[in-house]
Amino acid sequence: MKRIKHYDPPSAGDLARLKEDLKFTSPQMADLAGLTQGAQWRKYTGGAAPRELGMQMHFYMAALLTLGEEELDRIADLMRSHGADVELGPLPAGPTR
Repeated sequence: MKRIKHYDPPSAGDLARLKEDLKFTSPQMADLAGLTQGAQWRKYTGGAAPRELGMQMHFYMAALLTLGEEELDRIADLMRSHGADVELGPLPAGPTR
């Protein structure tokens, strides 16, 4: 089994580029990161002192963007075996252009 041994968070600029690459709105990025609203996401990408993206939140986002449905189902099943109530849904859709 592996774990993350060291983590330096991405910069606010890196996160802004990710949002741009995905063509997501701030509310869509908030959904991807497990936040409640777009204003929460903007705290990571702007202002005088942007928040640092924590390792757990970054890992969660990367997992959703990387893993297939079967792998995510296996993770949700394991979480349920630990007593959690988990329901999977689709990723937020990017804008249609």
